[in-house]
Amino acid sequence: MDRMVSGKWQEEYPKPLKERRIVRSVINQTNPDILAIQEIGDRVYLNELWEDLNFTNGTKFKYSAWLPAPVDGEQRHLALLSKIPFTLFDDHPDLSFKYFEVRRSPSRGLLEAEFETNGTKWSLFNLHLKSKWTERPDDPEASIRREKEARAIRDYIRSKYPPYKDPHYLVLGDFNDHKNSAPLRRFLQVNNSELTKMIQCSDKQGHYWTHYWDKQDSYSRFDYIMASPFLYKKLVPESAKVGGFHLCLLGSDHRIVYADFEF
Repeated sequence: MDRMVSGKWQEEYPKPLKERRIVRSVINQTNPDILAIQEIGDRVYLNELWEDLNFTNGTKFKYSAWLPAPVDGEQRHLALLSKIPFTLFDDHPDLSFKYFEVRRSPSRGLLEAEFETNGTKWSLFNLHLKSKWTERPDDPEASIRREKEARAIRDYIRSKYPPYKDPHYLVLGDFNDHKNSAPLRRFLQVNNSELTKMIQCSDKQGHYWTHYWDKQDSYSRFDYIMASPFLYKKLVPESAKVGGFHLCLLGSDHRIVYADFEF
């Protein structure tokens, strides 16, 4: 992917080895059963990470999925590594929406996987909403675009898993927005129907931020885990964390968020 390297913008430049080692260390210290990934490059980079973890005494994942972004030219994709089997729904649903005078879709798509744990079927939705970088002066920080992406994804999930059926699912990823923003609210509730509950993840100091922007020296909470009400009941108390591991920000500008569920 394109990235800043030693103060210079480099196109199609892979993640440096030092950063990859730190990312692997963060994953190994977390040791998740399921790892949802946003902003990964082509499939070869997922395979590289997968192999590095499996052959360096790291966290061993048996299953993987990589979902290419549906928009031509998009370099940021979604992926999943898992210790337990899952069914991947890789046919993109129609997530298009009207954006000013044109129709658009979430540029990074939506990764949907179904698991079965101790007889309970549940789904995971991995997403990466539009960043605050905008192409239009009439949409500052791409707020309108991001809300429409969230609404389109929310409507799809809601149609597949109506609240009255008491579904079990997680919606998680990089939402690129704050806790009280419109994109986040879209996933929480529609009228009087509660869709999900936001899981409060924090580090050992009680801080909630998950993203650090070096240029502005700013800390933000952009990464979230939301659970449908019935799956939220399976959340293990005190298990929701933000990974404040040593040197983690030298490997990524995001910190890992995670939680345990007991089935």
